Amino acid sequence: MAERTTRRFPPWLKRRMTYNPRAAEVKTILEELRLETVCQQALCPNIHECFAKGTATFMIMGKICTRDCGFCGVAHAEPAALDEDEPRRVAEAAARLGLRYVVVTSVTRDDLPDGGSRHFFRTAAAIHRRTQALVEVLTPDFGGDKAAVLGVLAAPIAVFNHNVETVPRLYPEVRPQAEYDRSLSVLETASESASDALVKSGMMVGLGETHEEVREVLEDMRSAGCEMVTIGQYLSPTSGHLPVKRFVTPEEFEEYGEVARILGFRGVASGPFVRSSYSAASLLASVRP
Repeated sequence: MAERTTRRFPPWLKRRMTYNPRAAEVKTILEELRLETVCQQALCPNIHECFAKGTATFMIMGKICTRDCGFCGVAHAEPAALDEDEPRRVAEAAARLGLRYVVVTSVTRDDLPDGGSRHFFRTAAAIHRRTQALVEVLTPDFGGDKAAVLGVLAAPIAVFNHNVETVPRLYPEVRPQAEYDRSLSVLETASESASDALVKSGMMVGLGETHEEVREVLEDMRSAGCEMVTIGQYLSPTSGHLPVKRFVTPEEFEEYGEVARILGFRGVASGPFVRSSYSAASLLASVRP
C-alpha cells in the first residue's frame, strides 16, 4: 500500500463554503425520493457549488460497489438487489428540480448478468418521458460486455461517458479490478455504434503519472473515438485512500487541455476542480450549441 501523507492544499484548491437555500432544497428532494448522488457518496469537492445551482449527479443501483478502487470514496461490499422503481424516482427528481441536463452514473455491479445495463436504459428512458432534459450517462465498464454497452446506447442519451481514470501503469494500485484496454474498448464500442450520442471520457492527475503518460492516454482516448474529455486533480476522499502525490498547477492543466485540443477533442475541460460530470451541460454546449 502506498505511503500515506498529508498535504496542505495549494491556494488554487481552496474554496469558501456558504449556506445556500437551493442546496437545501436539492438535499430534501433527494431524501424524499430516496436517491443517491455521486456528489455525496464520492465526497466530491464541488458538491456545495452544484447543489447551490440545483444540480446533482444521480448514482443508481445503490451505494455499494462490487469493486474497491484505491481512489474512490464509494463503499465496497455486497450490494443489495436492484430497486426497480428507482428509474421513475430519478425522473421525478429531475422534473421537480427543473433540470434541463441530467447526468446519471452508477456503482459497478459485477454481480449482475448485464452489469446494470438495462437499469441505465430504463432510467434514461424514464427521464426522457418525464422531462425535456438531455441525458448523459457515466457508466462502468460492464466487464467488457459489448452487448451491455450497446444496450445503454439504445437509450435516448446525448452523451455516453466512461472514464479511463488514470494511466495504465497505475491501474494495479488505482483500479485493481479494472483493465485499461477494457475501458478503451468500451469507448471504441460506443464510438462505433449507431447511436448519435457523443463519446466522452476523463482522467485524474496527481497520482504519480508523468506528462508523457497523460499525453499517451489522451492519444489512446482519441484513437478510441472519444470526442470529449475531462481532466481534473485527484483529491483523496479520506486518509484510507490513495494519497495525492502531487498538486498539478493551473498552468499544467492549461497545457493538458491544449494537448487534447491539438489531438482533435471537440470538448475539453481541464482544471483542478474538473470532474466527469462537473458543468457537463456547458461542455456539451461547447461542442453542440
